[in-house]
Amino acid sequence: MRTSSTELVAIERPKTNSRIFAHTRWDVVPVAAGVVHCIYFFGMFYLFPRVPLWVMLILGLSYSVSISWNINGISHNFIHNPYFRSPLLNRLFSIMESITVGFGQVFYECIHMQHHKGNADRPDDHGDTIDWISIYKHGHDGEAEHPLKYTFISFFREAPKTVLKELKRKNPREAFWGVFELACFVTTFVVLGILNWHYTCFLLPFWYLGHCLSYLNGYYRHYGGNPDEPIAWGVSTYGNLYNWTWFYNGYHAEHHFRPKVHWTRMQALRDQIVAQQRKAGLRVIKVPHALGFLDSHLPSVESNNPELHSESAA
Repeated sequence: MRTSSTELVAIERPKTNSRIFAHTRWDVVPVAAGVVHCIYFFGMFYLFPRVPLWVMLILGLSYSVSISWNINGISHNFIHNPYFRSPLLNRLFSIMESITVGFGQVFYECIHMQHHKGNADRPDDHGDTIDWISIYKHGHDGEAEHPLKYTFISFFREAPKTVLKELKRKNPREAFWGVFELACFVTTFVVLGILNWHYTCFLLPFWYLGHCLSYLNGYYRHYGGNPDEPIAWGVSTYGNLYNWTWFYNGYHAEHHFRPKVHWTRMQALRDQIVAQQRKAGLRVIKVPHALGFLDSHLPSVESNNPELHSESAA
């Protein structure tokens, strides 16, 4: 990965005297949101035989959106800054998240850290990327893959064996917990299916759609960014409502530049580096990432040249 003199920027990490939270009591917000999301997940099962189909369709679509919301907000921030002082509480929260979104948190952490190693890099001479989920990995001529293909096919490209192998290499104990989390969410889905197979048939399409929406979100967090410039690796969006509800997921260029900065410090980080961002041609969009295709300055897939099409940081 390239380095830059602006990497000398330092942001003070939040401190707290809380006996529960490791960084700040503000983390009670994403933690509570994660608990509510878990209750919502099981609540849909309870409501399925008790409410009309049109109500369940609304709840199912909401669950799909909430999967992306959780992965890119609650779960994502938990990866970089675990919420609790207690390793046990962090482990229990990780298991709960795995069941709620239907994907192992430990496996997600491994994939995400590999994403940070490559930072949506372009394929090398052998067609390989460091970042397993790079938007350029399956593109052509160094361009990003078409967003629809990336959104709906990436789910089927996930390689649990590759992730497990990497986990075993790095930390066999975490590999065990990764498999345990996968077993937990699969067992949950199987038990729900035994109790009501009609419900599982109803749930699975919305579960799949939710992960597709997460990939859609990820696509526009990098599409139009510059894989060769550290301070402009990602694409940011600064709408208040989006960042308040998605736990500052919009500050994605800032996050890639400083992955360990706590979500409550993202604005402070941006204030320090905004001049360098403008100089580097950081791409900023005005809509939430998942709606990036609505951006008025969106470059085409065939002409995705960050030097020509990036919009400077506001």
